[in-house]
Amino acid sequence: MSAAIETEGLSRRFGRRLAVDAVSMTVPERAVYGFLGRNGAGKTTTLKMVLGLIRPTAGVARVCGLDVARDRISAARKIGALLEAHGFYGNLTGRENLSLTATLLGLPAREIDRVLEVVEMTADANRKVSGYSLGMRQRLGLARAMLGAPPVLVLDEPTNGLDPDGIADMRRFLKSLPERTGATVLLSSHLLGEIEQTATHVGVVNDGRLVLEGELSRLKADLAPEIVMRTGDDARAVELLAGHDLIAVPSEAGLIAPLRAGDDVDQAAAALNRALVQAGIAVFAIGPRDRSLEDIYRRVAIPAQRQAEVA
Repeated sequence: MSAAIETEGLSRRFGRRLAVDAVSMTVPERAVYGFLGRNGAGKTTTLKMVLGLIRPTAGVARVCGLDVARDRISAARKIGALLEAHGFYGNLTGRENLSLTATLLGLPAREIDRVLEVVEMTADANRKVSGYSLGMRQRLGLARAMLGAPPVLVLDEPTNGLDPDGIADMRRFLKSLPERTGATVLLSSHLLGEIEQTATHVGVVNDGRLVLEGELSRLKADLAPEIVMRTGDDARAVELLAGHDLIAVPSEAGLIAPLRAGDDVDQAAAALNRALVQAGIAVFAIGPRDRSLEDIYRRVAIPAQRQAEVA
């Protein structure tokens, strides 16, 4: 699969502070790529270099094979962007705001109708933006980013400030974009749950460094399996599992017991269930635990933070 966005050794210094440190990332075509990291990790600075808004101190960013720094205008035509600041005129309608951008880009009026339909805002297009909700402004920002049908969309925290309904609508919309429009989406966020429910691929950045990247389903599959159980006597269950060389950890979901990579989860659950019942411990529920993006993030980001603290 070809790369829609690719960076090699991308770095950026602000004075003595290294904000982005040799980031080499690959965003496949027609993927929804979740760029994940805590606030201040270097996500927005990386996006600005990909967009050509700031020049890298070192390294290169490519969009659709074009060097962003060298072929700035050609690369910019391949990207639509939604950053936190929308910059709309509140006294103009949504359609009029889009018309200003379309005119600058030399696009026909029918392009405005197309993007309004994609973001499902045709019915509200002739209302003044000052009367829009935050979710509507976000969708109008997406419509503006999609003018001219750029093959790549770069979105920085698109669910920021939205209410639960707005977040759900935005999630549904973003997931559908590659199939509906053929676009590749680079989505920056610090919200694990939103990335997990939206992205096909993820990259985790910590203190300016890319510490993990890959297809989300494969990253989950690479984690060692775990069994979760609810028993009538967790203290005795922990002792019994220790006899099976398993360290059970209490959690809100119940006792969690990590297995070894390659272990058959179903067979292990059945064997543990028999052992618990034979020991007279009631078993209310037992089975494999679904692995999450949080598991992946904690495995790579938390150790990196601890190493930084020690250094």
